[in-house]
Amino acid sequence: MRPTGPLGPYRRSPVVLTTAVTVLLAVGIAGCGPAGTSSSPQSSASASASTAAGVVGIRDPWVKAADKGMTAAFGTLVNDGDTDVTLTAVATSVSAMELHEMTMKDGKMVMRQKQGGIVIKAKSTHPLEPGGDHLMLMDLSQPVKAGEELTFTLTFADGRTQQFTAVAKPFTGAQESYAPGHGEPMPGMSATPTTSTSPAS
Repeated sequence: MRPTGPLGPYRRSPVVLTTAVTVLLAVGIAGCGPAGTSSSPQSSASASASTAAGVVGIRDPWVKAADKGMTAAFGTLVNDGDTDVTLTAVATSVSAMELHEMTMKDGKMVMRQKQGGIVIKAKSTHPLEPGGDHLMLMDLSQPVKAGEELTFTLTFADGRTQQFTAVAKPFTGAQESYAPGHGEPMPGMSATPTTSTSPAS
C-alpha cells in the first residue's frame, strides 16, 4: 500500500527525478569523450589562426632580416576550407612586394614572379620557404632588423584580404638569383643557392 501521509509520495518523487537527471547528465558527458572535448579546442584554435577575414591560417611566419635591397617572408599557409584559395598579392609598408617562385634556368636556380598567384588547396597547406614559393620584398625603404615585426596584407582572388605579422630573423641561406621575367640575376645576388632552409633562432 502506498503511503497516505501528505508528504509520503511527494518526498520520494523529487529524489527519483534528481537521481535520474544526474544519471542522464553523466551519460551525456561520457558520450562526448575525448573526441567531443578535443574538437572544440581545435575549432577555436583554427579560428584564431585564421585571423581577421579567416581566409587562411598562417603558421610560423618570419621574414629574413636585411639592411637594404631585397628580402623575403616565409611561413605555412593553411586552408581549412572546402574550396581552393588563391593568393594573388601581398603588401607591406617597407617595400613593394611580389609573389615569387623558384625555377631552373640555364642550369641555375633563379627566382621569378609566380604567375596566377599561389593556390592553397582545400583542406591542405602550402609552404612559403627559402628555395620555394615565398613573399618577396623588392626594394626596402628601411632596414629590417632581427627581432622587428612587420605587418603584411594578403589579397586573394575573390577580393578578400587578411593581415598577419612576421618577426625578422637573421638567415644566410638560399641566396638565389632573381629573374624579373627573363631569368637575369640582379646585381648583388648569388647565382648559387645554399641548401639551408631554416632561419637562425
